[in-house]
Amino acid sequence: MYSTVFLDLPPLQAAAGEVHLPGSKSISNRVLLLAALSNGTTTVHDLLASDDTRVMLDGLRQIGCTVDEAGSTVRITGLGGRLPQAPAKLFLGNAGTAMRPLTAALALLGGEFELSGVPRMHERPIGDLIDALRQLGCQIDYLGNEGYPPLKIAHGQGVPSLALAEPIRVRGDVSSQFLTALLMALPLAAGTQAIVIEVVGELISKPYIAITLQLLARFGIVVGHQNWQRFTIPAGSRYQSPGSIHVEADASSASYFIALGAIATGGEAQKSIKIQGVGLDSIQGDIRFVEAARAMGAVVTGGPNWLQIERGAWPLKAIELDCNHIPDAAMTLAVMALYAEGTTTLTNIASWRVKETDRIAAMATELRKLGATVEEGADYIRVTPPIQAADWKAASIHTYDDHRVAMCFSLAAFNPARLPVRIEDPKCVAKTFPDYFEALFSVAQVETAHVPVICIDGPTASGKGTVAAAVAQRLGYRFLDSGAMYRITALAALRAGLAIDADHEARIATMAQTLPVRFDSG
Repeated sequence: MYSTVFLDLPPLQAAAGEVHLPGSKSISNRVLLLAALSNGTTTVHDLLASDDTRVMLDGLRQIGCTVDEAGSTVRITGLGGRLPQAPAKLFLGNAGTAMRPLTAALALLGGEFELSGVPRMHERPIGDLIDALRQLGCQIDYLGNEGYPPLKIAHGQGVPSLALAEPIRVRGDVSSQFLTALLMALPLAAGTQAIVIEVVGELISKPYIAITLQLLARFGIVVGHQNWQRFTIPAGSRYQSPGSIHVEADASSASYFIALGAIATGGEAQKSIKIQGVGLDSIQGDIRFVEAARAMGAVVTGGPNWLQIERGAWPLKAIELDCNHIPDAAMTLAVMALYAEGTTTLTNIASWRVKETDRIAAMATELRKLGATVEEGADYIRVTPPIQAADWKAASIHTYDDHRVAMCFSLAAFNPARLPVRIEDPKCVAKTFPDYFEALFSVAQVETAHVPVICIDGPTASGKGTVAAAVAQRLGYRFLDSGAMYRITALAALRAGLAIDADHEARIATMAQTLPVRFDSG
């Protein structure tokens, strides 16, 4: 059943300013689990606050870790060789970065656990990871459909004797999270002998494995690899807390503001977007989105912890790109293609099919709503933009409970036809970037005439505010509480020494136009 909540984006114009990004989801959940498996206490700074990190933190508390939160800083005292608390039932939402690694770790720690999530999580494959764990001798059962969560780990009598003499084989062409899960869990079993993992088929999303390896090294586990196909975990590996660790801002989230700079910072007075929290030296693979944006015409500069973007070529240039190295950020390129001259082709994106939704189908469907011509295949998408401004269409974008679909299509509000764009279920961005739309409007300009606001006026205690708030919520409009506005204006006038009378009417009205007042959630 689709949500009736939506956000109407008015036509947006030139953008400029500075945005601070939240922490990386990929780094955040990896660090949380590594801290939980370590000996000692780890202080994690700049942790992403999102749905995905929340379910991970809740799961770690359930299995016996001490978790102390203070804003974006979290202190985790790991198990350090202790057995986890069991039995336990863990609900992990739609967080693949929690479901896959926790499954592997708990299978090697021992105990009885049930792991479940939202209905979409129960449609996301996990069979290749379970097959690899069963090779070792782990007892894991499917509680629903074969190959998919929910799962039961049946190690109530402890971890069975593991078969570690031969390499553990796992497919690499469906999701890199399967390999990440094994790399993070198997050091728990690397006592007297090294453990080897062999990847079957092409390993997709190698940059995400690179993140895993770098973070493992921070926690004392140095894993060697041969051409990304054979990985060796040294004998005697043991997790040790680094004491403190900082989470980089999310490079995937940066892609929307890089794209924004490329499409909306032109004009007579050239403007720019500055991104704080992630730079050109990021350990995240999605930072290579910068290369793709430059190829389409963006001007991107940066340093250790910042990026700056300006419009270069206009219209943007269509590209053909193998996106294996930027699977999440590549979705942003599909929307940038709406502003390009020619047809943009994105290939090697089969992993989109098994993400929060079938992202190839979703992107194709929603791009067509806007007037684009789209061809989709098993592992590619081809986008041709509307020929001219008159060919753009106003659209209501269904987001499929997928945060990245919502954030990508917000960029369509900059369309040359100046048509509004509706985002259905905008709160789905809470998965990785709860304040995304606030961040967008902090750097994007909107003509006052295009901001949908509703205000119902009337006598005191007539119910005008209650009715207006309800209507605004159903229509997706902003709500202006006229009664509150009158009271705030009167207070400001009195503080300014202006009597509330007809003689001061013009001055009070002028003052009201510039009062720094923000209405939030009523």
